[in-house]
Amino acid sequence: MAVVGASPRPGSFGERLLLELQGGGFPGAILPVNPRHTEIRGLPCYPTLQDLPQPVDCAVLGLPSPQLEEQLQAAAGLGVPGAVIFANLFEPPAPGRPGRPERLQAIARSAGMALCGGNGMGFLHPERRLRVCGFFQPEVLPAGGVTFLTHSGSAFSALLHNDRELHFNLVVSTGQELVTPMADSLDYALDLPSTKVVALFLETVRDPGAFSTALARAARQGVPVVALTVGRGARGRAMVRAHSGALAGDDQVFDAWFDRHGVLRVETLDEPVDTAALLAAGRRAGPGGLAAIHDSGGERAHLVDVAERLGVPLATIGEPTRARLRAVLEPGLDPDNPLDAWGTGHDADRIFEASCRAPLDDPAIAALAFVVDLTREEDPRQGRVGTAITVHAATERPMAVLSNLPSAIDPEDARRLRRAGVPVLEGTRSGLLALRHLLEWRDYRGRAPVAPPPGPPAALRRRWRRRLATGPALDEVAGLALLRAYGLSTVTAVRVRSAGAAARAARRLEGPVALKTAAPGIVHKSEADGVRLGLQGPEAVAAAYAEMAQRLGPQAVVAAMAPPGVELALGLLHDPMVGPLVVVATGGVRVEWRQDRCVRLPPIDRALADTMLGRLRADRLLGGVRGRPPADLSTVLEAVVRLGALALGLGDRIAALDINPLVCGPTGCWAVEVLVEPRRPDPPPRPPARAHPEEELRGPAA
Repeated sequence: MAVVGASPRPGSFGERLLLELQGGGFPGAILPVNPRHTEIRGLPCYPTLQDLPQPVDCAVLGLPSPQLEEQLQAAAGLGVPGAVIFANLFEPPAPGRPGRPERLQAIARSAGMALCGGNGMGFLHPERRLRVCGFFQPEVLPAGGVTFLTHSGSAFSALLHNDRELHFNLVVSTGQELVTPMADSLDYALDLPSTKVVALFLETVRDPGAFSTALARAARQGVPVVALTVGRGARGRAMVRAHSGALAGDDQVFDAWFDRHGVLRVETLDEPVDTAALLAAGRRAGPGGLAAIHDSGGERAHLVDVAERLGVPLATIGEPTRARLRAVLEPGLDPDNPLDAWGTGHDADRIFEASCRAPLDDPAIAALAFVVDLTREEDPRQGRVGTAITVHAATERPMAVLSNLPSAIDPEDARRLRRAGVPVLEGTRSGLLALRHLLEWRDYRGRAPVAPPPGPPAALRRRWRRRLATGPALDEVAGLALLRAYGLSTVTAVRVRSAGAAARAARRLEGPVALKTAAPGIVHKSEADGVRLGLQGPEAVAAAYAEMAQRLGPQAVVAAMAPPGVELALGLLHDPMVGPLVVVATGGVRVEWRQDRCVRLPPIDRALADTMLGRLRADRLLGGVRGRPPADLSTVLEAVVRLGALALGLGDRIAALDINPLVCGPTGCWAVEVLVEPRRPDPPPRPPARAHPEEELRGPAA
């Protein structure tokens, strides 16, 4: 390791770089580089990189930003394969000249160098006794099974200084990722046999393709990934951009991405610590829900309340388990789950041990939480700590001690438990979330592969791809034809440009119809007073057309009315990070202000479609409320699945597609209106679209 900018000055960054390398016990050569010194901390010091007596694997550039370019170029010229930079790389902008980050990036890429940083903290590789960091870290860092990759330098140090005995094999502060993205560090971690769980602190994803590949690999290898993302709101995204120059991804895009790859999403820094501690123990949950054993009735009720809010499933124990509990509990205690096993305190250790063992033999139990406040005990060989260690050693099922109040935990008791392999979860909410993530990981691993339905014939798909790439913009009638090509049911719609044409269309469609403006530029037709519903007969349609045309122009659509039903919205959007996405949302006029939606990556099968609908508040309406009949859920699920097939076949050609509303009734569901925005990065010039004759479009437009 060549340390450029090494220094003997106490408290300097260059001194700390050497202290960390030496203090960590790095077994390789450490070569300080500084023209002002011939020896630093007992090591020979060299004036330049060119003066080093041997090749190096990594140039550690502990230098201010203005000096980095020259030194990185020197390292590249010597064929050094990797470098680490820490400075923030700021310089005033100069018109016509690439910025410092771009110049450093060009040097490293042209030389094929890996580059960690800039604006980062470096990395620690405890199992290799390697510390490349210019900031104080704990003297003792035992190697463990947790990898932590982070865009936050403070989070980097915070987790390294944790007092939870959470041990790492690799910790990387990736910084601005000028050359080497987080995906590469994740891929490297998955090469390490020691990696049991990976925790991520994400501001953005700079190489989405490689990141997806690495996440898919983690899932295949059975390595859970826990992720905390920042920049979830508008202010947070602005702060991310100011901090690292990165664009934070849309929050629901991350939801969709993580759902596809089984990534466990967390919201605060204590949550990944509890989750990683539980998952690093290596025990995987079987079928069923959570069992909890308490020494307090009040705290038991508290846990039930929090579990309900967080969606943590509590198991229903079987009668054999209840019988075993009755045999050991003091009179008056109910053998239920969660269980308050505290009575008078007489023979408490035996009662608690038996109460923990009983549910661990119940097939309805996926994991056990021994929920006790770890205040100091008189005899550490017995009591709750001894009980937990004994029970944990006697089972292979997941078990953890959950303490409700982190500030009341006795450090020595927690240390004894952790060194015996018992995870200790600190805080009711954080602990329950960790247990929920344990069950979510089980559920993800048990998912069947998604098998999407076939799309339309290849020739038809090619015609639509050409139309989206080069044809005129799709109006509502053409958009409905696109949906029908992919098997979605739609209302029948006819373009009209006169009152007579509107009347003839109403006569052909029979029954009540809707009249809608098709004036260019009007997206929200109801806001422009451009919609008339339930019109009966040609005369009423002609009169409504005449009034609307006078205000909004002659272009309009006459469409059959869908039967009454619940209004949903379906859509596609193309995200720059992950590509096409499928959206399911509450529909009608409430689609925007309620923000009640679920976003997922295609392909979509019926099981995933059902999960998406279940995340909507509108899902309850589909089952029928206030005397209304339930919707035909099967056809709604099929519509979502078919839209997923459209996303796979045409999603790269569509910037956005909105079906609103999708009317869902007891006999089926129908797309009533659709807006399609083609995705054309470099649209060729074309003459204005000619006026369409009155026609009903039942297939791809010519």
